[in-house]
Amino acid sequence: MVITARQEALIVSSWNEMKDDAPTFALQLYLKLFEIIPSAVKRFSFLRDSNVPLEKNTKLKAHALGVFVMTCEAATQLRKTGRVNMGANTSVKHLGAVHSKAGIGDIHFEILKFALLETIKEGVPYMWSEELKDAWSESYDHLVAAIKAEM
Repeated sequence: MVITARQEALIVSSWNEMKDDAPTFALQLYLKLFEIIPSAVKRFSFLRDSNVPLEKNTKLKAHALGVFVMTCEAATQLRKTGRVNMGANTSVKHLGAVHSKAGIGDIHFEILKFALLETIKEGVPYMWSEELKDAWSESYDHLVAAIKAEM
């Protein structure tokens, strides 16, 4: 299934509510992931040898924000082209290679999805609904499917 106009609108409107504080929400997303799977920290090359607390790690903040933005943008890309495109700065092929090298598996993607949905639920509780959850889930699932296809 491709993202519907309604799903895209839900994602964009909820993103617009969160975007002013997106770096904070994005960091929360990854802190939730690490709370559930503490060993996942070791899968990030920029965290392995770092003694900077996760909450203050600028590389983690940038990575987390990128994932959050990519998931939102995936919805718009799917509506326009029927597939996920990463843009000029990175490619799905590159993301597949990086995730494969890091040993990222289905469980990691599933737990990140859970963390993403929980972060959105906490970020815009007044907008939260099954419909919003399904919209973000669909966008995330398409993004992950594109990455997995290149792993």
